Amino acid sequence: MKYFYILFTIVLFILQGCATKDATPELNQPQVKTEMTTSATVSNDTPDTQVSEEQMDGFEEEFSAQETNTTSDPLSGYNRVMTSFNDTFFTYLLNPVAEGYAYIIPEPLRIGISNAFHNIQFPIRFANNLLQGKFQNSSDELERFIINSTVGVAGLMDVAANHMTTPIPIHKEDFGQTLGYYGVGSGFHIVLPFFGPSNVRDLVGLTADAYLSPLVNIKGRENYSIPDNLDQSIDIVAVQFINKTSLHLGEYENLKEDAIDLYPFFRDIYEQKRDADIAE
Repeated sequence: MKYFYILFTIVLFILQGCATKDATPELNQPQVKTEMTTSATVSNDTPDTQVSEEQMDGFEEEFSAQETNTTSDPLSGYNRVMTSFNDTFFTYLLNPVAEGYAYIIPEPLRIGISNAFHNIQFPIRFANNLLQGKFQNSSDELERFIINSTVGVAGLMDVAANHMTTPIPIHKEDFGQTLGYYGVGSGFHIVLPFFGPSNVRDLVGLTADAYLSPLVNIKGRENYSIPDNLDQSIDIVAVQFINKTSLHLGEYENLKEDAIDLYPFFRDIYEQKRDADIAE
């Protein structure tokens, strides 16, 4: 049971969850529109022989891309089943709980709770910015933490971003991004139960980030952790997860509307989002 708690706690730190505001379908849509426009232009404006050659090239590229996706997705059968399971979990359990939570807790307080959770996980962002040689970003994160922890009342208010003459930006970095920054590939895609898309690189990153997080109780780090045991760690992070979902109600449903096949749709959004995060 202890190992289940450890895994459960680690996967709760997936920042890319399917219902978050950052993971938007616009990442895919422009590419689809471009391909459709290109096909239409070729069909109307080029000679028959040239159309045939260009279409064949397009088919070969598409087939090659499909082959790449297939070879890098050995768990596709499991991932499809787990995506369906997660969809059911979110629709019939998490979303109703988050709606009830939002009904009871006023939005300003929920935003404050979200700010506090973000503030307390400062060590993850600070360390990973340092590891990537982004020293100004690390300095910004340290300054944000000091200001928000004091003037911002333990981080409930994001004073550094909202009440400064020159706002101090947030620099979100995790160890999965650090690995990607140094050229480590994503590995095969894997969908985690309850918490959605991930990959091998990001799972390794989540383990490292868990050791830096004050919200995770790990043996040997008791004095550093806020919770006294793994049960309390799970409770704290579950509240964080529900609170975050309550601030993005309806976004998951809107995202699903654009999906013909749910699993590859979420997979591609996640991988593209992570590639964009690493490239920043």
